[in-house]
Amino acid sequence: MNRILIKNAKIVNEGTIFEGDVLIENDLIVEIADSISLKTSDCIVIDAEGNYLMPGAIDDQVHFREPGLTHKGDIESESRAAVAGGITSFIEQPNTVPNAVTQEILEDKYQIASQKSFANYSFMMGATNDNLEEVLKTNPKNVAGIKIFLGSSTGNMLVDNEAVLEKIFSSTPMLIAVHCEDETTIKNNLASFKEQYGDDVPVTAHNLIRSAEACYISSSKAVALAKRTGARLHIFHLSTAKEMELFTNKIPLEDKKITAEVCVHHLWFTDEDYKTKGNFIKWNPAVKTAEDRAELWKALNDGRIDVIATDHAPHTKEEKMQSYLNAPSGGPLVQHSVVAMFEAHHQGKITVEKIVEKMCHNPAKIFKIEKRGFIREGYHADLVIVNPSLPWSVKPENILYKCGWSPFEGYTFKSRITHTFVNGELVYNNFKVKDTRAGKRLLFDR
Repeated sequence: MNRILIKNAKIVNEGTIFEGDVLIENDLIVEIADSISLKTSDCIVIDAEGNYLMPGAIDDQVHFREPGLTHKGDIESESRAAVAGGITSFIEQPNTVPNAVTQEILEDKYQIASQKSFANYSFMMGATNDNLEEVLKTNPKNVAGIKIFLGSSTGNMLVDNEAVLEKIFSSTPMLIAVHCEDETTIKNNLASFKEQYGDDVPVTAHNLIRSAEACYISSSKAVALAKRTGARLHIFHLSTAKEMELFTNKIPLEDKKITAEVCVHHLWFTDEDYKTKGNFIKWNPAVKTAEDRAELWKALNDGRIDVIATDHAPHTKEEKMQSYLNAPSGGPLVQHSVVAMFEAHHQGKITVEKIVEKMCHNPAKIFKIEKRGFIREGYHADLVIVNPSLPWSVKPENILYKCGWSPFEGYTFKSRITHTFVNGELVYNNFKVKDTRAGKRLLFDR
């Protein structure tokens, strides 16, 4: 029997922090108490005094690039970086190559992950203008949801047929996650900047091309469609102040039919950072203004935004160092998202309890993930120990992403993750990832 006793931890769970011990047997949490006494010969003992013990983070939006784009990242490399960052479960998106728009292609990704993933995994089914039949075959018990791009994406994944959207929203009982940017607005903005600059459009124009207006037009349409059809809608990576009026904190999360996510980069960077970071902070939707960022923080803390995620989307340095118009959008984040939020805690922007609510509890509730996201007896032992005062700097030699870079490179974080457990296995310890692929397929209580 694999038995681990974590002692003297500051346990962060369900809105409280209390000192206590947690006993893990095999893959489950079997006891939580003020003090648990066992012979050291019966178990491995980890003294977590002064450190936080939190549930493993659940990242509801990543792009791990496998199959088809594995020069940027793959399930093995990026899940390895994830567990080093305190993320024990991830939901991956369908815009790999080929796009995951048939049940067969979707299942192929699960097969790869079953052999390679360090973290627990689920993969979203992709919708297109012409695959409704395949979408409706998706099993709600073992697939996280349906993903729709309402702005451009890889391959054939832009869904711009209004009749198709109406059908998907009205006919699937599953959670529908959407990327919201209005394609027409973006194309018009881009044309006017090209008129002015030719092919030398500066990266500082990114948030003006992929504008706040483009985001709001699309997300407001999605919300209206969800209200009309009764669909279960989850909007990814919100980036503007204006969009915050579309969401409510007047009802409990469990009763919400429309939920909202914000990503770490939109909480961290602003358009001022394009001058120094350039394409390395080029994301879709774009990083917006300081005013937008302030409103995102406000909505996150008051409950209008429900989840913090990463939209982890690695590209090679060479790809990012091309001109603005040629450089792809996206960046790697899973190794640094939890500590970035602890940094925000040190800055007085968010409580530790709220970090756990938004990164662990709420993704589990929104997707109805079975027995994960909380520190509860009988739940899977996906746990993370965080030392709040162990500074470290992000350097090329400690970056685990396959692409080898991070937008946080050179930054010194005050907090560091010391241990990560996935299904009771200690997969990350003393700043090293063990060669233990402990990840399991996520299951859903639907």
